[in-house]
Amino acid sequence: MLSILRGFFGLSAFLLLGDIVVRLFALPLSSGVAGMLLLTVWLLLRRRLSPDLTAASQPLIGMLALLIMPGVVGIFFQASEFAGHWPTIFAALIAGTLLSSWTTLWLMRRLVPRAENDVHE
Repeated sequence: MLSILRGFFGLSAFLLLGDIVVRLFALPLSSGVAGMLLLTVWLLLRRRLSPDLTAASQPLIGMLALLIMPGVVGIFFQASEFAGHWPTIFAALIAGTLLSSWTTLWLMRRLVPRAENDVHE
């Protein structure tokens, strides 16, 4: 249980650090995105996963749909402001989905150790 708390504290620290960076440099990003980018850079530099961070993030992955839902619901209240921009939004969604999927797969291949009996290459 203490491991989960330490991991959640670490995730919260990156969220706070992302908020500081966004406000300090007036970046057009959300604090959460900036924090996750900083966490990604930190993990790439460190080249290993923390057991505390793993323990805290595993339950959050199971609730990912609930964590994303408020932003998805909020877009319906702003739909009239996007009236003439649907092709651009559609292209951005496709490109963003493909880029995030590719980035996730690339990071997993680099950071997650392979099993010795894994023959897929």
